[in-house]
Amino acid sequence: MVRRTEWPGGSPDSSRAEKELPPQDPAERARAICLRLLTGTPRTRSQLADALRKREVPDEVAEEVLSRFEEVGLIDDAAFAGAWVESRHHGRGLARRALARELRTKGVDGELIEQAVGQLDSEQEEETARELVARKLRSTRGLDRDRRLRRLAGMLARKGYPEGMALRVVRQALEQEGEDTEGLEPE
Repeated sequence: MVRRTEWPGGSPDSSRAEKELPPQDPAERARAICLRLLTGTPRTRSQLADALRKREVPDEVAEEVLSRFEEVGLIDDAAFAGAWVESRHHGRGLARRALARELRTKGVDGELIEQAVGQLDSEQEEETARELVARKLRSTRGLDRDRRLRRLAGMLARKGYPEGMALRVVRQALEQEGEDTEGLEPE
């Protein structure tokens, strides 16, 4: 039987770091929360602000702590956005539109999003789309042409690729396989 040790004054849903520290001033608590959250993975200023709000840290204290963390470089939304775009484009094959949507949900400023997704040019994006289609193409063999087209174009659409590019890339891949693509011309 596993028994959990309860720290004095701690509740089951508070973090270990919060349990180890006696009640303290809100700024000290906010710093501890932010440091703990930043230890696991990079976070945006907005994500940290939300976490502090959920833990009922006063807004003025949260703002002061977050500004200080930004000054010393512990929070850098521009670097976060750039790394996110690099990682998710190369790792998951996401297009600019999907990357921008993800960054917006993480609270990154629109201008920083534009700069980050601007790292990807349309040629790079199209090359990634070709690689994704090439990987998935084999699993669609044996299906009729229209079903293959829908599956491949749908996969690209879910990853944020524009419809015209998706159809062009899929059509070219099907042609290279010897598939008849007459009637699949973009409108």
